[in-house]
Amino acid sequence: MSENLVIVESPAKAKTIKKYLGPGYEVLASYGHVRDLVPKNGAVDPDNDFAMNYTIIDKNKKHVDAIKKALKKADTLLLATDPDREGEAISWHLYELLKDAGLLEGREAKRVVFYEITKRAVQEAIANPRGLSEDLIDAQQARRALDYLVGFNLSPLLWKKINPGLSAGRVQSPALRMIVEREQEIEAFTAREYWSIAADCRTKDQPFAARLYELDGKKVAQFTLEDETSATAARERLEAAAAGKLTVTKVDRRERKRHAAPPFTTSTMQQEGVRKLGLTASRAMRTAQELYEGVDIGQGTVGLITYMRTDSVNLSNDAIGEIRQHIGESYGADYVPETPNQYRTKSKNAQEAHEAIRPTSIANTPDKVRAFLNRDQFRLYEMIFKRTLASQMNPAIFDQVSVDLSAGDEHSFRATGSTLKFPGFIAAYREDEDDQASDKDDDRRLPPLEEGQQIELAAINATQHFTEPPPRFTEASLVKTLEQYGIGRPSTYASIISTLRSREYVELEQRRFRPTDMGRVVNGFLTEYFRDVVDYEFTAKLEDELDAVSRGEMDWVPLLREFWEPFSKRIEHTQQNVSRQEAAQGRELGVDPKSGKPVVARLGRFGPFVQIGTKDDEEKPKFASLRPHQSIATITLDEAMELFKLPRKLGETPEGEPVEANIGRFGPYVKFGNKFASLGKEDDPYTVELPRALELIEVKKLAEKNRIINEFDDGIQVLNGRYGPYVTDGNKNAKIPKDDDPKAITHEQAIEMIAKAPERKGRGRKAAPKAAAKKATTTKTAAKSTTKATAKKTASKTTTKKAPAKKAPAKKAPAKKTTTEKATSGKTAAKKSAPKSASGDKAE
Repeated sequence: MSENLVIVESPAKAKTIKKYLGPGYEVLASYGHVRDLVPKNGAVDPDNDFAMNYTIIDKNKKHVDAIKKALKKADTLLLATDPDREGEAISWHLYELLKDAGLLEGREAKRVVFYEITKRAVQEAIANPRGLSEDLIDAQQARRALDYLVGFNLSPLLWKKINPGLSAGRVQSPALRMIVEREQEIEAFTAREYWSIAADCRTKDQPFAARLYELDGKKVAQFTLEDETSATAARERLEAAAAGKLTVTKVDRRERKRHAAPPFTTSTMQQEGVRKLGLTASRAMRTAQELYEGVDIGQGTVGLITYMRTDSVNLSNDAIGEIRQHIGESYGADYVPETPNQYRTKSKNAQEAHEAIRPTSIANTPDKVRAFLNRDQFRLYEMIFKRTLASQMNPAIFDQVSVDLSAGDEHSFRATGSTLKFPGFIAAYREDEDDQASDKDDDRRLPPLEEGQQIELAAINATQHFTEPPPRFTEASLVKTLEQYGIGRPSTYASIISTLRSREYVELEQRRFRPTDMGRVVNGFLTEYFRDVVDYEFTAKLEDELDAVSRGEMDWVPLLREFWEPFSKRIEHTQQNVSRQEAAQGRELGVDPKSGKPVVARLGRFGPFVQIGTKDDEEKPKFASLRPHQSIATITLDEAMELFKLPRKLGETPEGEPVEANIGRFGPYVKFGNKFASLGKEDDPYTVELPRALELIEVKKLAEKNRIINEFDDGIQVLNGRYGPYVTDGNKNAKIPKDDDPKAITHEQAIEMIAKAPERKGRGRKAAPKAAAKKATTTKTAAKSTTKATAKKTASKTTTKKAPAKKAPAKKAPAKKTTTEKATSGKTAAKKSAPKSASGDKAE
């Protein structure tokens, strides 16, 4: 019988900790969260102080059962989940489950917290347990309830008003707004011309360049010279004034220090992982988790870094002492500052006072552990190791020189350069930057120059430039901006970015985010009708209030009520008063020159399209899908009219069948007679000509010919199919057994096989009510794959005409004392929208 049962979150961590604790301790994993809200309306009950109705997560039920079984043999329960709000909530959920099962009677339950998985840290935490933190649990409850209330009410509204399978989130939506607004800035940007002038100078020691600093007695600004004419005139005046020589009028020498960046937080680690290592934010977090939980480095499994979800830049005194000693031994005493470097956390939403991310032991150098790590693990560990060292090293020192050179009395040039005098922290690590040029003067040397010295002028050059639009966000710059605005938690940024991509709201183009038409429409809808949900200040204020709850400074129920009351009213108002067309926010492009009817670009069920005319016209409107590179936001009227040139008549086949090119729901194709052949990836339906079309038709005909093994007079055929040969009469299919030769099948055998074959199932896939209910799937069907009855049933589960609490109120019990229902906690499944509609297909 083990005296103590220790619960951690992951099996990898359990294995490591078991080794540190030895006999008398059984260590099991919860495998993350053990309970979540029931996946249906009423999971959060606003009319009952936001009581939350939880159920065991299906996939983790077996792990909870294993914990229950082990607890029966133990005297003490030690809850050792991660040291943050989420970890505290997992411990509380498990505590509630075990208490409801009557397994805590006569047993002690304690909470233990450690920030690194080392023998010393784990044993120290076990020796100093505490109780569960009600404040942290409340904060996590409030966060989960807010996320549910936003997602479970807004997402069905998006399905109804825009497209099935969409989602909105409390932090996801402001992140999408950032990406969309940046794209709108880029589209609205107008490049402005400007010119710069530089002098090529020579001394006997070396050539160097100097930029124009003063012109006609005035300091030169970016737009002092706006065109070639003014730049050429200025260059000519400078050449005349200089007469081949420049005079050194001022030499300014000074020492400049550059200080190291602080050790890593979750956010800065993700940013550098993206910039330096080319990882995604989620991959960086996943790799850091592996390093934290433990790696076998030849002497057993050990956690190599401290907890990776942290906003803190602090280091423990013990760690600082170890780091300073290593710097002295590896780099020399000159690199160790007199007193340790101290840093302040910039994030206004900093959580509990964790340490920064650092190696658990500086003795585990990258070279020492390299053989035991995979590529990602090694590169991330090396980056964390070097950044940690650099944070406790002396600053880098540069000798900076600035030289003014006159050309006559009214003009001057300036040359700057610097040399690295002492590398300091740069010897270990240098931080990368996003969208900013590095310091061009670093390590650019100038020749020895003295005041009054005459310098030979080799040439004066004028160079044209244009201003550039703001850059699109990378993962690193998006994470940095979210943190600067105080939106969300660094630990959630990776999942936010992943959701934006999986919902197809954004796409990566050269590792930068570009919003899709779907993303623009969703953002436009939320910005128009739910401004608070995407408002940066409002979202950041909520984060501050959640932090106040975690510190015990605010009650979570009034916080939720203040949010829910106006939000629920907006949900109901929008549902009843905003049409699908208003939500989709079509963009008027102009008027069709032929018919005089309006031309609009908007989003439909099968993707973005343009439309000529309206549903109120006598004639049916015309529709055409946008091409892959086109966007609703940027397509012009002329480009839109080109789309209506399909279908294009190309000519005839040798057999006299008419041939035309078009785009269908499954992509571009050529049609010959009443048959179709898909175009290749390199083929364009707007430019493809008859010879190429005939090639594709021949390939199609050959494939069809090879498909037919035998054909009888009454229409029964023996065919090659995707899953092997079969017999068909056009209504029923019969698979031919493996051992039978399909070419030898007689007419009588074919008739007999078809008679025994089951009836062919219809193409429409009907929902199975029982199975659907069991899986708790909220988005059951796409528009063209449901019957009317199923559609009604789905609508009743995915739209909310009233506040969720009034539909299915939870049990009236205190928020943290709810009982666990036997409900399946399947995640909401949302089917992707169907492929693009064909030109001429009906769109909404």
